[in-house]
Amino acid sequence: MAALAALAAAVLVLPTAPAHAAPNGVTSTEVSFSGNGGVVLHGTVLAPAPTTPRRPAMVLIEGAGNRGRQELYADAEAFARRGVVTLIYDKRTVGYSLLHRDYSVLADDALAGLRLLRSRADVDPTRLGLWALSEGAFVAPLAARRSTDVKFLITVGAVGVTPGAQTAWGYGEYLRHAGVSGSLLRTMRVNAVRMTIGAGLFPEADFEPAPAWQAVYQPVLAQWGELDREALPRESSQIIRRALENGGNTHHTIRFVPGVRHNLHLTANGGFDRLDSLPTTYGSYETSWIENLPHTPPSPNSEAPAQDAPAPRLTSLAWYESPWIQLVILIVFLVAFAGYPLTAAVRRIRGRRGAPLVRRSARWLAATGLATTAGALIYVFFVMATAANVIGPVAIGRPVPWLGLQSLAVGTVVATAAAALSWRRHRHDLSRGDQVRLSLLVVAGLLFLPWATYWGLLIP
Repeated sequence: MAALAALAAAVLVLPTAPAHAAPNGVTSTEVSFSGNGGVVLHGTVLAPAPTTPRRPAMVLIEGAGNRGRQELYADAEAFARRGVVTLIYDKRTVGYSLLHRDYSVLADDALAGLRLLRSRADVDPTRLGLWALSEGAFVAPLAARRSTDVKFLITVGAVGVTPGAQTAWGYGEYLRHAGVSGSLLRTMRVNAVRMTIGAGLFPEADFEPAPAWQAVYQPVLAQWGELDREALPRESSQIIRRALENGGNTHHTIRFVPGVRHNLHLTANGGFDRLDSLPTTYGSYETSWIENLPHTPPSPNSEAPAQDAPAPRLTSLAWYESPWIQLVILIVFLVAFAGYPLTAAVRRIRGRRGAPLVRRSARWLAATGLATTAGALIYVFFVMATAANVIGPVAIGRPVPWLGLQSLAVGTVVATAAAALSWRRHRHDLSRGDQVRLSLLVVAGLLFLPWATYWGLLIP
């Protein structure tokens, strides 16, 4: 009895708004249902009108982020116009954020939505499946292997490597497209991603999708846009096909759609833009595939597009790359580079002048060191936040902001050498306080050299 009560709670469907017809002959119904842990999720069911006979149905699983059900509304509507009942829903905010996510929890949410569709009178339970975009394709195989209610699985832009490796590869694609060929490529594709993972700021970064795919027994339609710049279509398709075959699944179709981007939408920039326009035939292939599942074998796999570079190999951090050591280094920079002008200002207010013999080189070191360190952190985080879509104008293979930071880094090294020489030459003429201030500043400058080299600021 307890198990039955728990199951009833899991499939709870809360009161919904009445269905209403849209101008295009599609009805929409607002629904709510209970996902993993009792979290209430809100969604919309789009269905063809009239709703008889029973129709195939799909739960649409969103990609990365939490943009809301409107993100997939056009896709769901296109499927509904072609006779497929679709559910789109707002992703949970409890247990899913920039710094925390669990694909297993999201899989339970998707299955709860599937049970909602199964309870509808207009849905054929023998043609009930999941449709998943991008990150959602990490979730869908986990859900499919947990429930016999899942009769088929359709993915768009599925990733076969870990999320960390996929993110690193995507940075490289967008940076090379922008004309970047210098050290920023390695900084973003390797160091920045590895450091983010090591600091615990990239949830599920090491998730391996192949084992989940190997356990999928349902028919699979895995699709990629020919101009997908985010999901490594060639490499991912090979990994997923191999996993399915290793698990004994022979009913899978690998399809590459010409002329469209990551989400199979139209593109005006070779897949590097984010247009919301759908091709006029969007959904027709999928609908035909669903309708013919009981009668026809899978379609021949289409030819994968070329892939310029494989996913980078993200090794574990070395001891000197530890986020804690990096934090300590940044604290030293802050104390030394920012502390020098602050103490100089305090001394001036008190009527005490600094060491005139080394003042100029020390000031330059403090200014360039602080500007380079703060600027590099801000710029790298900005590029990460925009997924390398916004980097600024590019000159001689480098974004202009990065080129400026590299120039400042060189200036910091020169200022370190000048301050060290001046300090050594005049050390006997300096007060004890000046000795301490300048020694800390020079030590920070010397530490800056390997730090800036590691982050690509001193590499062409």
